[in-house]
Amino acid sequence: MVKEQEQNNNENENKSKQDPKLDSLEESEENTNKATEGENKKELSQEEKIIELEDKLTRSFAEMENQRRRFEKEREEAFEYGGYSFAKEALSLIDNLERSKQVLEKDDSLKNSEALNKALEHLDIIYNDIISIFSKNNIKQIESLNKKLDPNLHQAMMEIEDDQKEAGTIVQEIQKGFTIKDRLLRPSLVGVSKKSQNKNEKNKENGDNLGDNLGDKK
Repeated sequence: MVKEQEQNNNENENKSKQDPKLDSLEESEENTNKATEGENKKELSQEEKIIELEDKLTRSFAEMENQRRRFEKEREEAFEYGGYSFAKEALSLIDNLERSKQVLEKDDSLKNSEALNKALEHLDIIYNDIISIFSKNNIKQIESLNKKLDPNLHQAMMEIEDDQKEAGTIVQEIQKGFTIKDRLLRPSLVGVSKKSQNKNEKNKENGDNLGDNLGDKK
C-alpha cells in the first residue's frame, strides 16, 4: 500500500517537472484541431441546411400546384354539376305526375268525362314544362323503348315474352331514367323481351324433324 502511494507521488512529481512550454504547445495543437473539426462540421451543416431548404421549397411549390389543380377541378365540377342533387330530387315531381295520371285514368267514375280530360290536359302541361326546364339545364330523358338493354343506362326489372322482338330488347318502361350532361341521374327501370318457351320448344322440334327428314333421304 505504501509502495503504491510512493509510486503515485513520483508520477505526480515527474508530471510537475515536465516542460511547461511543451504542455502549452500540446494544448494549442489540440485546440487548433478541435477548432478545425468544428469549422468543417459547421460548413457541412450549412450545406445540409441549404439542401434541406431547397427540398422543402420544391415540395411546397408542388403541393401548392396540386392544391391549385384540385381547386380548379372542384370549381369546374361545381359549375358543371352543382345542380346534380337538386335535379335528382326534382325527378320525384315527374314520378308523382305520372302516378297522378295513372290514378285518374283508372278511376271508373271519371272515365270518358270532361273533368278527366281537363285534368289530364293540365297535368300534361305541367309535365312538359318540367321537361323543358330540365332540358335547358342539360337534364335529359333516356330513350328506352325498342332499344337494346344498356347496363349503363337501363336496369332490367322483368322479362316479357315477345317473339316479335329480339331477346334483350326493351319493350316496357316502368320508370323513366335521366342524365345530366354525361352523368347518370338515375337508370331507366325497364322490362326486356325474351323468346317464349313454346316458341323455343317448337323451334327445337322443327330442328329435330328436319334432321330426321334429312336422315331418311340418305
